[in-house]
Amino acid sequence: MPPHAIRKPTPGDISILFFLTLIWASSFVAIKVAVPFTGPVWLAGMRVCIGFLVLIPWTLYRGLVLPTSPRTWMFLIGVSLLNITMPFLLISWAELSISAGITSLLLATGPFIALVLSHLTTEDDKINIYKLIGIALGLTGVATVVGGEAISNIGDSSLLAQLAVLGASLCYGVSGAMIRQIKDVPPTRLATIILGLSSIELLALGFYQGLPDFGTLDTQAWFALLYLGLLPTGLATILRYRMIWTVGASYFGLFMNLIPIFGVLMGAVLLSEHVAVSTVFALFFIVAGLFVARTNPARPSR
Repeated sequence: MPPHAIRKPTPGDISILFFLTLIWASSFVAIKVAVPFTGPVWLAGMRVCIGFLVLIPWTLYRGLVLPTSPRTWMFLIGVSLLNITMPFLLISWAELSISAGITSLLLATGPFIALVLSHLTTEDDKINIYKLIGIALGLTGVATVVGGEAISNIGDSSLLAQLAVLGASLCYGVSGAMIRQIKDVPPTRLATIILGLSSIELLALGFYQGLPDFGTLDTQAWFALLYLGLLPTGLATILRYRMIWTVGASYFGLFMNLIPIFGVLMGAVLLSEHVAVSTVFALFFIVAGLFVARTNPARPSR
């Protein structure tokens, strides 16, 4: 079957892309609100379970496709750990100590890690001068946020939390390279399987740890928890694949570059988080790096 031809984005497509950007940026605010009540494990577990339940009807409508080989299933378990379970735990734990804005900013380093891994593991996605400049700008942004604190506050909880977010970015980068190797399961069906496996992993860890006191959750925390599962984890997954299928991964990625900007702004506006000057500089370097890295080098004329 020939690949689906992408088309020029319509105003409706652009609206959906902005909607997705806002949803994913707002997820850091929702985590900050809910995690003090649930703890990192149950926040991640309940969020993933709700998202899985959202995807099941769509998956059944499209037709469930399951892998047939044990090797593929083991591979998928690895992807579920690195793409969902571990990064969700790390991000949730980190937001007990650092702001939603800083979390969204540091998580934006994931694409830079993915660029390096793609260069090492693929034949068709090598680093060029634009990607190299983008990586350098991104690392400068990270150093602006983390560098000084790393020298003076080794072992400090906020520094460890920042490193946990960078660890989550590394997980996303590695799992992204792994997902490219799965050829026999369509993307949305693949996302449903991965969410299902992560639900099992996180619930097992949650029950081993023990149930939190759900009676302490106020209305705001319950809303944040349901919001995380329904929108950033559930609906957004469906819309993500639809947009990549419709307008292409490159155009989709340009809008996703805006997530750290909206994440920092939402943290400041909705949670009254302080935005330091170093954060503004880091935001500039990371966002600039993201856009430069996605620049297509001009092809030489014949």
